[in-house]
Amino acid sequence: MRWLKGLILAIILLAVLLVGILFAVNNQQTVPLNLIWLELPPISLSVWLLAALVCGVVLGMLAMTGVWLRLRTALSRAQRLNRQQRKELDRLRVQELKELP
Repeated sequence: MRWLKGLILAIILLAVLLVGILFAVNNQQTVPLNLIWLELPPISLSVWLLAALVCGVVLGMLAMTGVWLRLRTALSRAQRLNRQQRKELDRLRVQELKELP
């Protein structure tokens, strides 16, 4: 089953790579980017689009960091409480066994 997962992942990665290569080949026009206060030099359209994608991914990851940290602390708190309750349950089971005649 593990090899099947690896094979599917390899096929998906290969497909994404091929689509990326086709995208870059079909978008070779040079385009200057005007950011109102700054004019960037003309570069291939595929480079600008891929740069925008990377910036979006990085900003999305930064935006999700707070949620991830909050969930991570809630998980560790729940695991700590679970460990305490298991210890108490084990202690009560042992105590109950000792009380039996």
